[in-house]
Amino acid sequence: MKTNNHKYIIQEGWISILLNTLLFGLKYWAGIVSGSIALIADAWHTLTDSVSSAIVLIGGKISNKPADDEHPFGHGRAEHIAAIIIGVLLSIVAFDFILSAIEKFKSGEGGNFGTIAIVVTIVSIVAKEGLAQFAFWGYKKTNSSILKADGWHHRTDSLSSLIILVGIFAGKYLWWIDAFLAIIVALMIAYASYEILSKEITSLLGERIDPELIKRIKLEVDRHCDREVYMHHFHLHQYGNHSELSCHIKLPAQMSLNEAHSICSKIEDLIKVKFDLVTTIHPEPLES
Repeated sequence: MKTNNHKYIIQEGWISILLNTLLFGLKYWAGIVSGSIALIADAWHTLTDSVSSAIVLIGGKISNKPADDEHPFGHGRAEHIAAIIIGVLLSIVAFDFILSAIEKFKSGEGGNFGTIAIVVTIVSIVAKEGLAQFAFWGYKKTNSSILKADGWHHRTDSLSSLIILVGIFAGKYLWWIDAFLAIIVALMIAYASYEILSKEITSLLGERIDPELIKRIKLEVDRHCDREVYMHHFHLHQYGNHSELSCHIKLPAQMSLNEAHSICSKIEDLIKVKFDLVTTIHPEPLES
């Protein structure tokens, strides 16, 4: 990971931890005062943002470490692991508050919302969307999956607070609205968890290389090579922001080893310059 990428992750992580800890305290206090399980659920959702941001810092620090003997491809996949931990935390929070909301439905107890709950919820909406925009801005600058995951975590918190704000105004007419909103918030958290986990687990397991990328590589190689090399058997391995490409080419069986090596090196250098991919090429004899 480049130094600037690491800088964005550190900045986003610390800002998120400080602001989310403050928002947790405000929301939890407002939830206790109003007796709202939805607002308390939203407070714990915010606290998990602080935890996830701490994971962002740890994951960013590990992924920034250079390659070593035990990890010859670097530590970039630490980002994916950190994002998966965030996703698991979200799923646990969602499940817990669905259970709590069901219990409140059974008890027939409603919330007692007031001005404090309204003000705290509005502050939360603005602050959390601001954090989401900052994380997404960092993601666009760095293409860091961990920043994108944290951005969605902030966004779901902002949306859940918006739903709660609507519920606050409806609470005086519908006793069950608090428990219902708690379930809605929990489902939103669960969906965010699914989005993060499905993407990051797929990345760790390995994905099929984009056919469009293969086409672009072949066109570029054909443009710069003075012979047909019949590129095939492409594999792309992702290590955070570092990617390794491997492929096969076919060359005449009678070609000297030096000439074959020269062609392979030329293609590897070309792909590095044009596509920022570290490439390993395996030459095969061309059948006559």
